[in-house]
Amino acid sequence: MKQSRAMSLVESLTNVAVGYGIAVITQLVVFPLFGLTTTLAENMAMGAIFTVVSIARSYCLRRLFENLRAWQMA
Repeated sequence: MKQSRAMSLVESLTNVAVGYGIAVITQLVVFPLFGLTTTLAENMAMGAIFTVVSIARSYCLRRLFENLRAWQMA
């Protein structure tokens, strides 16, 4: 059974939201281990930046692999 476009969107948004939450929590735990002190707002901003970079990376890799697939089919 094929996933609908709406469910693909829900999955993608959920993935991004969970990833953002994990990034912020990880920073709150790991940064102090390295002597880095940041506020919650700074952690949230960094998490947002990392999330945008992750989305861009994921998109570029998907397009690359789709192009490779299309090239192999030709």
